[in-house]
Amino acid sequence: MNNYPSIIPVFPLSGVIYFPRTNLPLNIFEQRYLNLVNDAYKKNKLMGMVQSKKESNSVYKIGCLGKISDYHKSKDGRVLINLTGIIRFKILDEKKNNKLYREFKVDYKSFEYDLITKKEEINSFNLMVKAKTFFKRNGILLNWNEFEKLDQNQKINTLAMISPVANEEKQKILETITLSEKVKILENIIDFYLHEVSFHNQTVQ
Repeated sequence: MNNYPSIIPVFPLSGVIYFPRTNLPLNIFEQRYLNLVNDAYKKNKLMGMVQSKKESNSVYKIGCLGKISDYHKSKDGRVLINLTGIIRFKILDEKKNNKLYREFKVDYKSFEYDLITKKEEINSFNLMVKAKTFFKRNGILLNWNEFEKLDQNQKINTLAMISPVANEEKQKILETITLSEKVKILENIIDFYLHEVSFHNQTVQ
């Protein structure tokens, strides 16, 4: 983990989480984040993503470090990138700077699990069944054939990223260390939404 910088540029974005070994496409147009991406791309291609809170200028403490794996400039000045997740981090402190974007001192120790290539095998069958029903009810189209080509960890992380749940619930999943805990929490969250919809339908009838 010594290979990863202790001070990183961070892009705060509400409602967006991503995980190690998942991809996040971003359309950058604000000047401060154009500066961030361009500086990161020229330096080591590394940048952090973290959820912003409703309170002004406040962010959650846990985010994910990613590497810019694709970079394109458009004619209108926007920059289109793909960010590939590496390891989650905990924010320790904000570094004061004269830049338009923010930088934070971070620590990766709590998330060494992210770097383990061989992961535990978890029974996620019930979660997958419920996720398909949940996505269908919410009009979310997912290519399940392509989805099945992912390894188990990528599947769970992808579901967590794209599930239409509250920001706080997404953050709770992001902060969960092991895959088994993640499966349990995500299944409980989806269960809640499925039962809530069923109860609402019964009440209306």
